[in-house]
Amino acid sequence: MANNSNSALPAIVLVHGGFVDGSGWEDVYRILKKDGYRVSIVQNPTTSLTDDVAVTKRVIAEQKGPVILVGHSYGGAVITEAGTDPSVSALVYITAFAPDRGESVASLIKDPPPGAPVPPILPPTDGFLALDKTQFAASFAADVAPEKADFMANSQVPWGVAALSGAVSEPAWKAKPSWYLVATDDRMIPPAAQRLMAKRAGATVVEAKGSHAIYVSQPKAVAELVEKAAKSLSMK
Repeated sequence: MANNSNSALPAIVLVHGGFVDGSGWEDVYRILKKDGYRVSIVQNPTTSLTDDVAVTKRVIAEQKGPVILVGHSYGGAVITEAGTDPSVSALVYITAFAPDRGESVASLIKDPPPGAPVPPILPPTDGFLALDKTQFAASFAADVAPEKADFMANSQVPWGVAALSGAVSEPAWKAKPSWYLVATDDRMIPPAAQRLMAKRAGATVVEAKGSHAIYVSQPKAVAELVEKAAKSLSMK
């Protein structure tokens, strides 16, 4: 239901992960805007956690009133660090990393469980990573329309090795409420690892059958969780 008097609603800030840019949020953005929310999309360079947190905090500073930070994949590490900003009221993780103090994406993926899918990450070039384009769809975007998945594979943003090794100093989820969407068919972050991070963060968890790119393939499910978080805050 559209709500044009949105000044009372929290601002939503969407943070993308590695290998992609903010354009993947477009359909989530449209749904939230239609429902009256002010929505901003961060374009992280994904060069280092420090740089990406700085970019995210600049977007947070532009908002009026409370902010809900939404992070996908590596974006979860970014919002975990940036979310300590006093303007941030809640965190929403979309099949995302939720590191604890001293943890990084690199440390979280170091010892995958036996039988877990291995993301087709190519050896680094000049300090940046990419996914094998021929395996991108199967691993990252299995439920995305083939033409769009092919475009995503061929428009990858190089992901800095330094971004993976950036450790969280103070996880925002220790002090702020969080929500987590587990994508049960994710072949990049094992669903069991997602559940573990969500439980540790004390997050309100919902699960949906979808790939790592569930924010592209199922924008309605993602927007619904973000709105659930927003409504929960407004009831307090």
